[in-house]
Amino acid sequence: MISTNSSIRSLFLEGSAGRIEALLNAGAENTTHAAVVCHPHPLFGGTLHNKVVFHTMKALNSFGYPVLRFNFRGTGLSQGEHDHGNGEVEDVRAALDWLDAEFHLPLLFAGFSFGAAVGLRAACPDARVKAVVGVGVPAVPVAADTEEPRVYQLDFLQNCAKPKLFVSGARDQFGPRAKLEALVTSLPEPKKLVVIEGADHFFEGRLRELREAIEQWVKQAISPQP
Repeated sequence: MISTNSSIRSLFLEGSAGRIEALLNAGAENTTHAAVVCHPHPLFGGTLHNKVVFHTMKALNSFGYPVLRFNFRGTGLSQGEHDHGNGEVEDVRAALDWLDAEFHLPLLFAGFSFGAAVGLRAACPDARVKAVVGVGVPAVPVAADTEEPRVYQLDFLQNCAKPKLFVSGARDQFGPRAKLEALVTSLPEPKKLVVIEGADHFFEGRLRELREAIEQWVKQAISPQP
């Protein structure tokens, strides 16, 4: 791993619904990539401070990549209102635009749950994004969510030929193992699915395994050792 600057920068991005609250974990000098990590459903308590988001950030930051986390519109100090996964795609694009302008580096995307379903829509067709990570990808809608069916339709991934990592818990109530395995099998290479035994949707008690899975994949797919 690379020794990184541990500083955290608080900032606001400009989004289509107003200011977007964000935190940037600084990267190392001469780093090769910059990354963004998106949080789970804001109507169910999801924010940039979510534990899964934090550990995903730490995994990427351990390679020296600067990592941006932000609150979707209407969450925390971010302006606007929740838009059922539609405007949130624009929030992700605003974050990618900011990273590109700030660092001029190849970009990586990672998202958890709702953040994965929404963020992958922005990241997969974006040529600046070189690889994507979906954590706890919801293969079925959140139970109380009846207004966002499109968010959970993942057919667009059939056209995503960039490196893809999916990490889910074997006991994930929103991502049944059989459905995820069928989805990943249908996708173009390169791809990898890691199912963590004993883990639920929030990787309770299994966050270390989640982080290790991401780090191992980055070593293989993004930053191979010399």
